[in-house]
Amino acid sequence: MDLTILIVTYNSAPLIGSLLEKVHTELQGFDGEVVVVDNASRDGTAALVREHFPWVHLIASEVNLGFAAGNNLAASHARGRYLLLLNPDAVPAPGSLARGVALMDEHPDVGLAGGELRGVDGSRQPSARMFPTLRDEFFTLAGLSARYPTSRIFSRLDRRWADPEIAAQVDWIPGAFVFIPVKVFRQLDGFDERFFLYSEEVDLCRRMQAAGYRIYYWPELKAMHIGGESAKTVVRARVSKSGSQLQSWRMRSALLYYRKHHGAAGAAGYYWLELGWHRLRQLKARLFGQTEKADDFGVHCGQLNDAWRDTDHGRQSPPRPW
Repeated sequence: MDLTILIVTYNSAPLIGSLLEKVHTELQGFDGEVVVVDNASRDGTAALVREHFPWVHLIASEVNLGFAAGNNLAASHARGRYLLLLNPDAVPAPGSLARGVALMDEHPDVGLAGGELRGVDGSRQPSARMFPTLRDEFFTLAGLSARYPTSRIFSRLDRRWADPEIAAQVDWIPGAFVFIPVKVFRQLDGFDERFFLYSEEVDLCRRMQAAGYRIYYWPELKAMHIGGESAKTVVRARVSKSGSQLQSWRMRSALLYYRKHHGAAGAAGYYWLELGWHRLRQLKARLFGQTEKADDFGVHCGQLNDAWRDTDHGRQSPPRPW
């Protein structure tokens, strides 16, 4: 079998039916399968898949395993030569599945590859990125990356200076739509399950490169990606202003990532950089009488302090589910 498509769902009922119908059409005459792991959805996602898509291998988890552990579980049932990690809110363009397998066959030294992600409105999303550094974190916080999107220095992280129509070797690809040889995934024991959500694909790509594999962006592979749909359904969680990330979970994962790959100094540097920046913005807001904005910055700092404590300064992952 050529391809196993892994889809991890969480409250994805509004999206999963349409996605599976499109995937089923793409798989006609193609040697592939679909494995869905449902992370204890409350909206009937598992029941919908079970009733209307009997050809899907469904694994209904009784607890929310998160993205990393959910994909690891799905991959343990894979029969294909390649895995395609596919978010419930990412829809591959016609022909992208077969072309992705062909490109992976042509490049046996590639450990992970993805294509161009576009929003519902057709806008390009960051689809090929570089490993984060504290300098990049500062440029993002200060707004310099957004103000100077064509700068190779300020916008290094998202490579917005690069021509999105040109294939390139990069550091990492967002996990919404990526191809991975199953033997490579298993060689590296899959995702590090300490990352419940966010940073897990960055960590995996670092380990792939250390093992001698390349990470590639192929723009001829395309997918429409909504982004953040499952995050919006998490009860009592604070979502980023972009609407795509859960703030406290992003902070936890960032601390775990910096501690794992940059040591105690890296984790502390990330913590103090983000905390200091938002405390300064809180002070400025108070000086200008912007009480609501100041309170918002205070909540942000409180979440960061909680993440610092919950992860023991980036040393350990809190118990699942987060």
